[in-house]
Amino acid sequence: MALLDIHTLDAFYGDFQALFGLDLAVEAGETLAIIGANGAGKSTLLKAITGLVPAAREAICFAGQAIGGLPAAAIMKHGIAMVPEGRKLFPSLTVEENLLIGGWGRRGSGRWTLDAVYGLFPVLGERRRNPGTALSGGQQQMAAIGRALMSNPALLLCDEISLGLAPIVIRDIYAALPAIRAEGTAVVLVEQDIVQALAVADRVVCLQEGRATLEGRPADLTRAAIQAAYFGQPGVAA
Repeated sequence: MALLDIHTLDAFYGDFQALFGLDLAVEAGETLAIIGANGAGKSTLLKAITGLVPAAREAICFAGQAIGGLPAAAIMKHGIAMVPEGRKLFPSLTVEENLLIGGWGRRGSGRWTLDAVYGLFPVLGERRRNPGTALSGGQQQMAAIGRALMSNPALLLCDEISLGLAPIVIRDIYAALPAIRAEGTAVVLVEQDIVQALAVADRVVCLQEGRATLEGRPADLTRAAIQAAYFGQPGVAA
């Protein structure tokens, strides 16, 4: 049984349908990359999983339990945490206070404590008393990841964690993934950076206009197949 099992998931914003009958599975400890152009439905998928967009109860199952449409706080307590696009730190709180907020309703007594997060991202420990918004963009992204880890999730959802960051900063952030996975945490990465996604993922799913157009292991996918799935038209290998 998959850790996360999504079956015929539809998602709407009012009358606008953003996802169409999506089927998706994530195994325990796996890293799955979700790629696709703007408007493909990537962020909507994460929002449906975390209860921020309505979903049918049986369309989303986690650890064998139907969780579709549950309140976001209840879903977090099941063991799912999200690093939102744009980081969204609390501007009135220090770095450490932002991290502690992430530990509200934490699941059990897992590894992820303040000391563990500071070990993963030492710069956060050095600046723990600073306002979260006083950090650089990359450091804020580290804080957002640390805040999500503080709940000891079994599944970590990351929405565009490389967006707007310099390549050297992206490298440092992605270098933390092996330590996160070492704890048995499954990771879903929403990425527009296809090269980065292929480099770290066990499997890749491409979305195009709310539907899955490609799924497979990075080593098995050609550039032509990815281009065709990404743009919805035949691609030419580069």
